[in-house]
Amino acid sequence: MPRRVDDYRGLAQASRIRLLDAIQSQPGILLSELASRTGLHENTVRDHVRVLEDRGLIVSRATPQGTRGRPPLGFHPVRDASANPVARSRIERAAEHGDLLRRLVPCVRELPAEALHQLDVLYEHLDDAGLEPEIDEASLIVRLRPCPFYPLMDDEDEKLVVCAVHQRLADEILHQVPGPLEISAYRPFVTPHECRIELRDTTAVATA
Repeated sequence: MPRRVDDYRGLAQASRIRLLDAIQSQPGILLSELASRTGLHENTVRDHVRVLEDRGLIVSRATPQGTRGRPPLGFHPVRDASANPVARSRIERAAEHGDLLRRLVPCVRELPAEALHQLDVLYEHLDDAGLEPEIDEASLIVRLRPCPFYPLMDDEDEKLVVCAVHQRLADEILHQVPGPLEISAYRPFVTPHECRIELRDTTAVATA
């Protein structure tokens, strides 16, 4: 399937990965705080967060400071897709595409529609990030190639940031779609050429 022209754009620079990590770690963080934390100029930060917001990865909200004048914007991860048009459109598109494919190829495991749509959205997100996901519906294991942005980071601590950002994004994506699946384990570099996400069906756990 051909990639969309804006695939990878949201996380295509190391600076955006650092900014997204800061926003995930401190929801509501202000532009000035992002600049201070990352060492980037505020204008540069403003450009990067605009791209992240356009891709539906973050959302900005006014943050009252108890002073006169326009309140500054605080930046948050997207938790509720219904309040974010980009995230909502992504979910709808992924579910429609998944339903179409399932009419052509039967599922290996009987999963409720909500769980299948969670997998649809997770697959599209991971595919857009260049991770080439392979989802085993029977075992609920997602196999990934290592992140193409991993080499962009300068040292080992920053490389850990890449893994943390992907883990939190995958978790946020799953929670944006109502359904029983959640991440039980995120295992980077199980081999030099593979990372892995292990999912859990909470309804199966509850009835076990």
